[in-house]
Amino acid sequence: MEIFIDMRNIHPVITELLRQRGLVTEEDIQEFLSAKPQRMYDPFLLFNMKAGVDLIVSTLKENGRICVYGDYDADGITATTLMIDALGTVTENLFYYIPSRFEEGYGLNKEAIDQIYQDGCNLIITVDCGSVAHDEVEYIKSLGMKVLVTDHHSLDEMKADCVLINPKQKECQYPFKELAGCAVAFKLVHALVIEGIIQREVLTRSLDLVAIGTIGDVVPLVDENRAFVKYGIRSINMGLRPGLRELVKRVLPRQQALVSDNISFAIVPHLNACGRMEDASIAVELLRYNSGDVDRVVDKIIKTNDIRKKTQNQAYEECIKIVEESHLEDSFIVIRADDIHEGIAGIVAGKVKEYYHKPAIIVTKSGENFKGTGRSVEGLDLYQLLSKHQDLFVRYGGHKGACGFTIEEDKLGKLRQVLIDEMDGATIQEAKKDRWDLELRLEDITMDLAKGLEDMAPFGNKNPKPAFLLKDVKIEGLRYMGDGKQHARFMAGSLSCILFNKAQELDLERIDRADIIGCVEIQNWNGNSRLQLIVEEIN
Repeated sequence: MEIFIDMRNIHPVITELLRQRGLVTEEDIQEFLSAKPQRMYDPFLLFNMKAGVDLIVSTLKENGRICVYGDYDADGITATTLMIDALGTVTENLFYYIPSRFEEGYGLNKEAIDQIYQDGCNLIITVDCGSVAHDEVEYIKSLGMKVLVTDHHSLDEMKADCVLINPKQKECQYPFKELAGCAVAFKLVHALVIEGIIQREVLTRSLDLVAIGTIGDVVPLVDENRAFVKYGIRSINMGLRPGLRELVKRVLPRQQALVSDNISFAIVPHLNACGRMEDASIAVELLRYNSGDVDRVVDKIIKTNDIRKKTQNQAYEECIKIVEESHLEDSFIVIRADDIHEGIAGIVAGKVKEYYHKPAIIVTKSGENFKGTGRSVEGLDLYQLLSKHQDLFVRYGGHKGACGFTIEEDKLGKLRQVLIDEMDGATIQEAKKDRWDLELRLEDITMDLAKGLEDMAPFGNKNPKPAFLLKDVKIEGLRYMGDGKQHARFMAGSLSCILFNKAQELDLERIDRADIIGCVEIQNWNGNSRLQLIVEEIN
């Protein structure tokens, strides 16, 4: 492996942080910190990849019509865009379909399949869905169409009987199992490049989409996913997609460098808002390499996201009210909230889970049945739990941390009870860890350390921002910010500190000395750089 970093120059605090995260060999450390990571695996290590490539090649030779069938979240949107753009370089006999969250729900459905069949499709390629769509795949085959499923979600014994590319299959020997749906689609395109079907430049320019989808689906930012995100962020900064370039310009502060946090908290929510509130195809059209009316589409996406935020906040307050008024002290929180917009139910379930530190499901009315969406706590495999009671559902899917399902009304009571019974009889192995990584002194926090911390990015799932404990520091120069004085700046010695959202509840004016937990970063403004501590806790 090519050496990019002199190991002697790595800050000792960085070395200790890496050790805590299981990185001790020189090869692993080089890969983790490198600006040009090398960990990319052969796509043909994925089970069924050769069969999938052959299926596409035979369809292209016959000038068959191909439909890319996606999902309405950021992962599915980027995967759909990636596959359409790549295949669009070798055929015009191509279209895509993303089901409506409200009228159809997640994954393949027979009504959509009928419509795709009427459009003259010969091959359906799914992205980010389809692994357990056994009945729907059989229906596709009965109509004389071929089907290739690419996905990353958990599987059960009733997986689809077709050419299925999913690293979580038991038969799959791929060395990294935590790819997002967009990354599996990328691997299929990579295989087509190796076979000489698609030009390599098409693969390279797709990395921006893989980065967004990978961060958006909150898969672990380790191993191959780090390479995807590092190269992908570089690709986003090149601004090759007019729509994405304009969205970044409009939703991020001008002088702010693009990092994984920006993607997670700004870009991804805007893409998700399309599928949550209206139509995910709006986001696909924005991300296409040759976008159309960029300004109009970006205006619409920003407006849609504003509506999403307002609707989400109202729904969260309503759910907390339901829990409090109903005295729901169950070990598994199941909230029936018929009036809540189902497009934001998943986000709200996550916020309820965080608030109560319990797994949470929100159930909303949808036609004759009900739709549920849930979020799990550390140590509880939600998909496995639902699989034990699959007879309760019309359909269901998901993974360890999140689930979605359709259920009949008369089974809601039983669902609540079995989930509570399962929780009461289970031992949840939650990760026990301090709220900080290392204890430091004020003089330990230097620009060299901050620059070393930047090399540990991108941060996210399984690679959180390091947090440090500073004991008994003196707080000086307090000043409040925000309309409600909810934020505050102060000095801890010579270190500038900023606290978001908690300033009033902590009554900072009465604090002279305190233990502080926070994350170190470099603040860049008007050409000047200074150290800053983003404070998470004050004790």
